[in-house]
Amino acid sequence: MKKRRIAILGSTGSIGRQALDVIRQHRDLFEVELLCANNSSELLVQQALEFEPNAVVICNQDKYKEVDSALSGTYVKVFAGMDSVCSLVAADDVDMVLAAMVGFSGLRPTVAAIQAGKAIALANKETLVAAGSIVMNLARQYRVPILPVDSEHSAIFQCLQAAGPNSLRRIHLTASGGPFRTWSREQMEKATCAQALAHPNWNMGSKITIDSATMMNKGLEVIEAKWLFDVSADDINVVVHPQSVIHSMVEFEDGAVLAQMGCPDMRQPIQYALAYPSRLDLSNEKLDFAALGSLTFEKPDMERFPCLALAFDAIRTGGNMPCIANAANEEAVAAFLAGKIAFYDIPAVIEKCMGQVSFLQSPSLDDIYTTNEQTRALAASMIEKW
Repeated sequence: MKKRRIAILGSTGSIGRQALDVIRQHRDLFEVELLCANNSSELLVQQALEFEPNAVVICNQDKYKEVDSALSGTYVKVFAGMDSVCSLVAADDVDMVLAAMVGFSGLRPTVAAIQAGKAIALANKETLVAAGSIVMNLARQYRVPILPVDSEHSAIFQCLQAAGPNSLRRIHLTASGGPFRTWSREQMEKATCAQALAHPNWNMGSKITIDSATMMNKGLEVIEAKWLFDVSADDINVVVHPQSVIHSMVEFEDGAVLAQMGCPDMRQPIQYALAYPSRLDLSNEKLDFAALGSLTFEKPDMERFPCLALAFDAIRTGGNMPCIANAANEEAVAAFLAGKIAFYDIPAVIEKCMGQVSFLQSPSLDDIYTTNEQTRALAASMIEKW
């Protein structure tokens, strides 16, 4: 395998940190060219000192002087702002871009990287949720591979590699069920932020952990899977699998089902995307089937988890509706984390925005940016009056 030069967008987040651990284990195969962070300036400096990239970007321009001063005695170039990110991902010395920024903010630099012909390891699901048709068309136009990093989409991708030329019949997208899988609706109505952040299986950032608690994360993954694998929403079945051992499954015309299994560790799908098509040694926990005991499966409860139903509604409607749902969710989750609204106010905000923001059947990229801004403004206004 030829050495690959990697740009990591969101290097201080959960995915970014685990990606750097993968690279740490294979310094002979990967080289870090660019590190980007939003606010975590201190950790960004630590990463830059260890991995010595060509450049770093701190998106929060107020922290530029802090980062620049800390790295002044090194060869690392320091930049600030999203314009810098979009420019640097196009550099000749970048082979692959790991898109791991949180939320809608990941769309613009991912589009810039695609237009520069860079391979994309996609961990930012909101890019395809908000602008799936546009992004996939750009990837085809510029002949850019988009390699999924989400554990579920990586699992589907790996199963399809094993299937050869055979086309899938249906995707079975697994969900852990989150911290509230066994809670009643009455209990969930009183759920605190701390309880929602206590995921039983995965260690993730706060936003995605709340999305898991509402099951909006699974809804966003349904939308992402539709674009990645060119299927309809009706061909995607969500199944709750509390053990998080089977990361997803693919069913074929003859009824055969292939599953990808592993311990819940995001480093495996990250490494698979960075090294594709090679498989490398990874210092991680391996499955002990005898110790597993049993694997169980349940249907998701759309009544207790209305965000999942709203996501299905959004992708079936199409157009800019998934963008509306995503933007409303981001605002609502931020408000919940800040203690401004209750747990079930999250789907309420999403549903109201889906009913009030102007619908566009065939949005342009500019339309998507406008939809995002309009939805956020509406959601913020609603939350202030809650």
